[in-house]
Amino acid sequence: MNQNSTTINKTTYILLFLLLIVLFNQCAPSETAEVKAVSKVPVKATLNPLTTHAALPKTVIDPRDNISTNEKVELGRLLFYDPILSGDKDVACATCHHPDNGYAEYRDLSIGVNGTGLGFSRTFKQPNTIPFVKRNAHTILNTAFNGIKTTGSYHPDQAPMFWDLRVNSLEKQAIEPILAFEEMRGTHFSETEIIDVVVNRLKRIPAYVALFESVFEEQESITEDNIAKAIAAFERTLVTTETRFDQYMRGDKKAISISEREGFLLFKKVGCGNCHNGPMFSDYLPHVIGVPTNDKLLEFDKGIEDQYAFRTASLRNLRFTAPYMHNGRFNSLREVLEFYEDISNGKNIHVDLERQQLDTLIQQIDMSVKEIGPIISFLNTLNDTNFDKAIPESVPSGLSVGGDIR
Repeated sequence: MNQNSTTINKTTYILLFLLLIVLFNQCAPSETAEVKAVSKVPVKATLNPLTTHAALPKTVIDPRDNISTNEKVELGRLLFYDPILSGDKDVACATCHHPDNGYAEYRDLSIGVNGTGLGFSRTFKQPNTIPFVKRNAHTILNTAFNGIKTTGSYHPDQAPMFWDLRVNSLEKQAIEPILAFEEMRGTHFSETEIIDVVVNRLKRIPAYVALFESVFEEQESITEDNIAKAIAAFERTLVTTETRFDQYMRGDKKAISISEREGFLLFKKVGCGNCHNGPMFSDYLPHVIGVPTNDKLLEFDKGIEDQYAFRTASLRNLRFTAPYMHNGRFNSLREVLEFYEDISNGKNIHVDLERQQLDTLIQQIDMSVKEIGPIISFLNTLNDTNFDKAIPESVPSGLSVGGDIR
């Protein structure tokens, strides 16, 4: 072979290599969703969002400043069920997040203070001047994993909470209902007073004084921060990491049926995975989707920065979280998917929004009626009834466990 032939062959190989690079870059799927933001609210997004799904981790990460112990968890459990934390001593965290309801509540909008009964049967006492709680109660199950990325990484001190993302971490979340007028605070104390009132109440109960001192190993241990840490430690134990979907993703291909697998493929194909991705089936970002208002509310809930944006809800344990959406507007999963099917067909049923105001990812949904059944079948693989349901027989305050839920 002469020198000219060798030069030609080398040139050919280089050109072929460059051509392969160009073709690969054109075919490779994008794993990022560009978001056009108005402040912190993503309203529009481009094609090819990341739609990775995975099993939940089997263990939970604690924040560095709130390492869990059995003793701390049990103190948190007592506080979770003790109505001493509410202004009128009639509402506990468990009132709207009871284990019998999967730590959620079978209501569209919760009744907090001045209410009686549990779940669907809960009603306001009369006379009443308290409004319904503004938004549907999230389940506490798996909130330990809030903010988890598609890679499985997360930071518990940065975990996004609530429909409007107003605080991060379970520690900060635990205090918010105590401050909220219609949830636990009531009419007798202001927002600036209520925490001091609760702290002083606890300090007058010897059993709580002893428990806090033992857990936090300091004398003046009953503080707002420590109340939050104890409740958060308990809430981090409420996880369901062995759903049939988790088992399937860890390698047990018989954990879900062929039809459920087909439902999973359809779930991603029609566009549900655009926002409902990662191990928790949520991107933890706010989106404008145009859910119609709940008539129980006196005015429209305009969400984050008055743009009708709300955080993507997790799809895990949906059997416990009906009614659905931020205002409990839909009673069944079929109603939810029919809402998205309407959007797919160009309909918009929110009286205060035009279609072009909806998030671009929502506008990209392409769903037919025949695909609804298989998708619901798949969503049922994300349910798990194996979680801690233990309720204390009594609480140190001597009040009714769980509040007025008889």
